[in-house]
Amino acid sequence: MTGDPKRRGRRLPRVSGPRGVHSVIRPLVRQLHAYVPGEQPKIQGLIKLNTNENPYPPSPKVLAAIKDAVDGRLRLYPNPTSQSLREKLAKYHRCEPENIIIGNGSDDLLALAVRAFVEPQAGRVAANTRTVQAGGHRFRDSASTVQYFTPSYSLYPVLAAIHGAATNAVSLSPEFLFPSAALLRKSRAWDFEAALTFITTPNAPTGRGFPTSDLDELCRLHQGLVLLDEAYVDFAEEHALSLSLRHRHVLVARTFSKAYSLCFQRIGYAVGHPDVIAALDKVRDSYNVNGLAQVGALATLDDLPYYRGNFELIKATRARLSEGLAELGFDVVPSATNFILVRPPRFAAPAWLEKLRAQKILVRWFAQPEVNKYLRITIGTDRQANALLAAAKAILKR
Repeated sequence: MTGDPKRRGRRLPRVSGPRGVHSVIRPLVRQLHAYVPGEQPKIQGLIKLNTNENPYPPSPKVLAAIKDAVDGRLRLYPNPTSQSLREKLAKYHRCEPENIIIGNGSDDLLALAVRAFVEPQAGRVAANTRTVQAGGHRFRDSASTVQYFTPSYSLYPVLAAIHGAATNAVSLSPEFLFPSAALLRKSRAWDFEAALTFITTPNAPTGRGFPTSDLDELCRLHQGLVLLDEAYVDFAEEHALSLSLRHRHVLVARTFSKAYSLCFQRIGYAVGHPDVIAALDKVRDSYNVNGLAQVGALATLDDLPYYRGNFELIKATRARLSEGLAELGFDVVPSATNFILVRPPRFAAPAWLEKLRAQKILVRWFAQPEVNKYLRITIGTDRQANALLAAAKAILKR
């Protein structure tokens, strides 16, 4: 190291460049509203129920495998395609390695899908602007459209904006139920030719599961790529992975974060037709998945009974917490995930957020109009659920 130039009596070089630094930043990026992740506070004793993390640690076998991999391999590049993991996942899902791609978390794969299947808009067309042809269902700029239900994962519109794509957000019912294909066709709000359609199933932030039969019916009518985002599927009673092997234009994305306690390592995967997977692979960053994450995911697949036991614990806590909050007057949306969406009594949701924070319990509130009367609560341990119920009772008594 050369040390601090000031301490050596030298002047720092003058900064040169354009007068306004924002002039070198793309207008699209200057106007971009970035994704806002859940708060990661550093408060001692805080019960953290805001980011849908698994309250239980990875399997001891997984921790041991990762520790054993901290050796001379750290100086080497990892396998660029995560081949061993693709092979093991292919065996698990009864498909071929060519049906699978690995990502730096499933968010990486969502971004790759936008990059691979959506044309950026030519010129400056306002998002959510579309034109329906008389007597038909054709929308303007379908090839440049990222489509999704709302409320849903708030990363989708951000990915579209980064890419310069249009968006088509279609509301779920007031009860957050999945609309039938017939209803979507009748409403003409849904673009069946959109370049890319994201469907979070089970949905976030509502927690509702969507029937596979309904998803299948909708996928059959689509001309563009449909990505079923199954980040929370391990807490549900059914899944739609078979649709990715049945339909050439359907992808299913999954993650090792929510159910398998590997948020820290960022690893996910997608399953689909080999041609679709190859397209994603063309736009994938080289060495996009680090070696320790690959080791952790491989070890996870070798100890699935450990995790299935945790799934059952979380489901049981979810049922008990839902019942307890309902008895206190909370309106609880049925959940197939590791969180619940609740409409609290007496006080507005933002007020509850602060009152619970004062009790050292952190949950999440969203400002979007469809859900701004609700709180999203991650399912923690039984002890954490008891603390939340006790805090809610105390707040209501005051």
